[in-house]
Amino acid sequence: MITVLGGHGKTGRAVVAALSGRGVEARPLGRADWPGLAEAVAGCEAAYLIAPNLHPDEPAYVAAALAALTEAGVGRVVYHSVASPYAPDMPHHLGKAVSEDLVRRSGLTWTILQPGAYLQNLDLSGPIAVPYDVDAVFGFADLADVAAVAALVLTEEGHSGATYELASRVATVAELAAEAGVTAMRTGDRPDGWLGAMFDYYDRYGLPVGTRTMDALLERPVTARR
Repeated sequence: MITVLGGHGKTGRAVVAALSGRGVEARPLGRADWPGLAEAVAGCEAAYLIAPNLHPDEPAYVAAALAALTEAGVGRVVYHSVASPYAPDMPHHLGKAVSEDLVRRSGLTWTILQPGAYLQNLDLSGPIAVPYDVDAVFGFADLADVAAVAALVLTEEGHSGATYELASRVATVAELAAEAGVTAMRTGDRPDGWLGAMFDYYDRYGLPVGTRTMDALLERPVTARR
């Protein structure tokens, strides 16, 4: 039995489905389960830990989850982080960097996954408008690929103490749009706060992530994904 903390969101649902595809029973848990988390995860061998998107205090959330897992005797955790967690210009990334440190010092057997931006965040069925440079380079991760890797590291030996940065392909938004036969443009709207800081970072640096680790874990041939 493997629990997926944050199992009702899009990433959690994908991980539950990937585990099911491997014949593994998964127990998805959400915020409603949080007050009694140690009891809710009792009997599970491992946990996949996903914090809510843009959580205002992810380290506190992760620390509480780790404490509950330890109390319940769950010996293994896989933490869902982000590519380039230590990026001082992106405060929510820094929260994941601090959380990674908590995971590594938790006393549990751990693995950390660092996926790039999801391909599924872009709707390629029509014109794409994003609030950052459409020619910025990203390592995009396909959600199904991330879920497949999550299920793999949760159920196979040899991944303890590993940190895997994950991308399915490297491209710009403009390139993805051209492949789909649609246009890409930058909007003039820029939100404040953490999202605005993230888009400023994307303008300057993009978010490049290599694809070799994903290919190796999924045992597929290396192709021209740049």
